[in-house]
Amino acid sequence: MLLLPGAPDGQGTAVTRALSTASVICQVEPVGRWYEAFIKRRNRNISASFQELEDKKELSEESEDEELQLEEFPMLKTLDPKDWKNQDHYAVLGLGHLRYRATQKQIKAAHKAMVLKHHPDKRKAAGEPIAEGENDYFTCITKAYEMLSDPAKRRAFNSIDPTFDNSVPSKNEAKDNFFEVFSPVFERNSRWSNQKNVPKFGDMHSSFEDVDAFYSFWYNFDSWREFSYLDEEEKEKAECRDERRWIEKQNRAARAQRKKEEMNRIRTLVDNAYSCDPRIKKFKEEEKAKKEAEKKAKVEAKRKEQEAKERQRQAELEAARLVKEKEEEEVRQQALLAKKEKEIQKKAIKKERQKLRTSCKNWNYFSDSEAECVKMMEEIEKLCDRLELTSLQCLNDILASTTKEEGKAAVEKQIEAINEQIRKEKEEAEARIRQASKSTEKSAGGGGSSGKNWSEDDLQLLIKAVNLFPAGTNSRWEVIANYMNLHSSSGIKRTAKDVISKAKSLQKLDPHQKDDINKKAFDKFKKEHGVVPHSDSAAPSERFEDFIPWTTEEQKLLEQALKTYPVNTPERWEKIASTVPGRSKKDCMKRYKVVYIYAYINSVIDKFYSKLNYITVICLVKMKSHYKDRSFMIKITLTHNRLWGMVAL
Repeated sequence: MLLLPGAPDGQGTAVTRALSTASVICQVEPVGRWYEAFIKRRNRNISASFQELEDKKELSEESEDEELQLEEFPMLKTLDPKDWKNQDHYAVLGLGHLRYRATQKQIKAAHKAMVLKHHPDKRKAAGEPIAEGENDYFTCITKAYEMLSDPAKRRAFNSIDPTFDNSVPSKNEAKDNFFEVFSPVFERNSRWSNQKNVPKFGDMHSSFEDVDAFYSFWYNFDSWREFSYLDEEEKEKAECRDERRWIEKQNRAARAQRKKEEMNRIRTLVDNAYSCDPRIKKFKEEEKAKKEAEKKAKVEAKRKEQEAKERQRQAELEAARLVKEKEEEEVRQQALLAKKEKEIQKKAIKKERQKLRTSCKNWNYFSDSEAECVKMMEEIEKLCDRLELTSLQCLNDILASTTKEEGKAAVEKQIEAINEQIRKEKEEAEARIRQASKSTEKSAGGGGSSGKNWSEDDLQLLIKAVNLFPAGTNSRWEVIANYMNLHSSSGIKRTAKDVISKAKSLQKLDPHQKDDINKKAFDKFKKEHGVVPHSDSAAPSERFEDFIPWTTEEQKLLEQALKTYPVNTPERWEKIASTVPGRSKKDCMKRYKVVYIYAYINSVIDKFYSKLNYITVICLVKMKSHYKDRSFMIKITLTHNRLWGMVAL
């Protein structure tokens, strides 16, 4: 709630009329010049202080009107009233020095002064000759006032102001004095802008933001300049509506063309200024230097980061190397200890074995028969290979503390245990072989009925046919299938596909499995043909009869162990034997020799094949060059067949 101020000193207040106790709502309509000023300020979005400035400006304009000095146009009396459109209206009214800056009051005052001086009645009273009608030059004054007093017509005339310089400086003109050349050009063209606050051109010390704002303004320049004053036809003079429309269409096209040329002129001006502006060049160089500095800083930071990563990586590698060396040293120490222990154990086992052999030898191997002594000697060797150190020590203790009969019983008991163990291992190996054979046949046969009916006779016949018709035979597998169908006793017809599948399954078998099949075939052959083996006094050793064939899994483990432990590895064969379950060091060494010899033979056969193919090619070339000599061709063919026969054998 606002309170009224108190009365000044020497004055008092008094109530002249009693106030009513109740408030009364009244409809009040705002009026008066102050309310009109408020509405103007609100519509124009200006403050009261701005309105005061405009009032002061109007007062200053009134004072200028009082002091207005007109410039007499010397060619006024020579103007043609009919060509009034091409005259300079500001010069006619004596406002050539003010032009577009002249106010309406100044235009009105100038017209009044010109009328008082050049009115026909005034001149007639002074005795000057006057032209009749509109042929007097006073008509030009009237037309000038009509054009300048109307804001739309005055805007159209200002757009084509004959004194305005439309020229655009070239790039060569502004090489040395850029600011002196372009600054006045932009200043005089800024009068066409619809926006009042036009950015300043600036100088060499202007900031990047000011220069960027200046060129952004001029590249998006919004001009109010229009060219309706230059219309060749006036639609008011048209006789009908269609003619008026045609005139409007022609005028719009001409105005649009002139507007386009005007915008191209402004754009050319801005482009020339931008390309010659030394500030833009300076800003580009600064930007380039900034980017180069940022790039160098980024490269330097990246280099430092990489160096830090490399140092960290080297530190990690060094730490890993130290840890690895420590672990290797520990492993080496453990290996040395294990080697020493193994050497001790090996010496102890060797000692116990020698002790066992000596004890048995002293007792003549517990028999008086030479054959039994040989057999017992083999069994003793088997015990030496199979028994561990503790078992050997126990057996030697028994032999040392008992009689011959008790020692023989203890030795025979150990032999029975070892033979039983060998038998079980052999049965397990045969079971694994049968299982592998069944799975191979199942995968090769593809579940067909013919894959399940291969008897031993058919397998032997297949092996015989494969050897009989080697690789290189025309339609080899069809020939083998026909051969089997012709000689097979099972009566099952085999196709080439069945024969190929079975042959592939046989190739996947272990070499010892193939040996078993061949052995069975030989036994069957002896049985059928009644072959009596030659009697020999020296019976084969049971040690070789107890040989356990190598399975595919054991072969793979042996090959992997050979790769893991190279030649220079200490105690190599002991480590290899430890990786193959159920195999001793001696078994692994024998198997390695067999595989090595087998690989060597294969390499020799491959070389022989390559040489044979080379000989075949040479023969074919010779045959081509001597195709007329029939006897030579027959010789080459026979030689080729003999060579392939040797390969088959």
